[in-house]
Parts: sequence; C-alpha cells; structure tokens
Amino acid sequence: MQNLPTFVLVHGAFANSFSFAPLQAELALLGHRSVGVDLPGHGFEATFPAAYQAPQMLDALAAEPGSIKGVTLADNAARVIEVLERAKRNGPTVLVAHSRGGATATAVANARPELIDRIVYVSAWCPVDLTVGEYYAQPEMADVDAGAFAATLVGKPAELGLLRINFRTADPTALAAFKRAFAADLTDDEFRTFLNTFQPDENLDVGTSADRAQAATWGRVPKTYVRLADDASLPLAVQDRMIREADALTPDNPFDVRTLEGSHLRWLVHPKPAAELLATLWAR
Repeated sequence: MQNLPTFVLVHGAFANSFSFAPLQAELALLGHRSVGVDLPGHGFEATFPAAYQAPQMLDALAAEPGSIKGVTLADNAARVIEVLERAKRNGPTVLVAHSRGGATATAVANARPELIDRIVYVSAWCPVDLTVGEYYAQPEMADVDAGAFAATLVGKPAELGLLRINFRTADPTALAAFKRAFAADLTDDEFRTFLNTFQPDENLDVGTSADRAQAATWGRVPKTYVRLADDASLPLAVQDRMIREADALTPDNPFDVRTLEGSHLRWLVHPKPAAELLATLWAR
C-alpha cells in the first residue's frame, strides 16, 4: 500500500465531506485510500439553526449567527495542509478539488507543494490571471443563472459575516433553477437528495490576487483538470480559460486534461467513471 496514493478530497461551496461517500466507496473497491476533508465550519462543524427546520422561520434565520463567520481561505488551506501532512506519512497524496474547493487547493499548493504528488481539479476554480470573484464578471460566465441563489439568500451577508442560502425552500421556481444550474441530468429524487446534503452557510472569503496560482510553488506540482462537459454553473468556456491561463503560467508543466460527461454534481452521484479516471491517473 505504500506506493498507492491517498486521495484527499476537497468539497465546494455549501458542501461537505458527506457528498464524497459514494466516490470513496468506488475508490476503495479499486484498492485506493481516500479521505474527505470538511473545511472549517462544514460537516459536523456547520450551523443548522432551528429556524432552518420545518416549519421555517425565515425572519429568525436571517439573524441567527453561524459558526462559519470569519473563516478565511487561509483557514481552509490550513485544514487541508494538516490532513495532507498526516496522509503523506502513508505514501503519495493526490489532492482532488471540486468547484469552490479549487481555490483552497490552489492556496495549499502555493504554500506546501511538497505535500502533493498530483493535484486534480474537477470543474473547480483554478484562479490564475484573475481572482475567483473577478472571473464571475467575465464573458464566459455571462450565461450562468444566479437567480436561485439570489431568490433564496437569507439575511444580509455583510451583517451576518457569511452567505446563507435556504436550500430547504419549497419554491418550485427556485428549485428548478438550482436543478438547471447544478444537476440537470439527475432525477428529481437524486437532485433533492443531494440538495439535502448541503448546509445553509458558506464563508465569504474566496481569495485575493495574492491567492492566485504561483508558478514557483503551485507550478511544480503535476496537475490534471477534469472538465465536466455539461456543467452549467462553471461552464466549459470558463474551465478551458483557466486551463489555458495555467498552461501559459507553467508551460513546462501543463495540465493533463480529461473530460467527464455530466453536470456539476453528476460525477458525485454516479461516481464510478470518476473513480476509474482518478485511478488511471496514478496508474500512469
């Protein structure tokens, strides 16, 4: 087992390690170790106010404090670094990030590249020329529908010190928008099941220009980008732009680019192809 890697899995916004359970089962059946990381304020550290339960009390929910307030990208990176330090004692490590988790993975590789034998972005933010926030203003993101988040935002982020989304809404318009953005190719039951793994709160810090990929450190790590072909929340045009920018930053260490069919969430609900892809990366 010393020569086999430990896959260290980093979730995206409003998610947690729970969503990786099916993928970890498939990896285990292929003989691989894996660990799902809960970033600070996620998983069993999350806040689920009583007002979030049914019947919901949205006015109370809008004012309820949350444990994720004040959590920074640096805090997220420190959590992952701690896990990588422990996993590295058992052999190689492959850091796998999804969605917003890519910003954390980039920060980790900027700081401690020696802990990572390969970094894998699965339709994940890999900020190179711009910050994550700045990419949202680019033409490649023009067709992304943020209506569901806007319609279900609870409270004022600046006052709460966090983002709070009501994923337990029964509003059919909001639910349909969420499904189009993240899970258009899942059944309604699969989509609602996944939605119930989300937590209402997310931290505000997605990084500054100082947190973009650094050639001297991040650029030393072998890297793969797994494109999700039908992702409506992080479109292929954005994924491909980040790949191009990264390759320009480190032309001697370009991305190994792979593609999986499906939406932003399908690879987690039906993980066998993703697990087999990850296993082949190490076999090479």
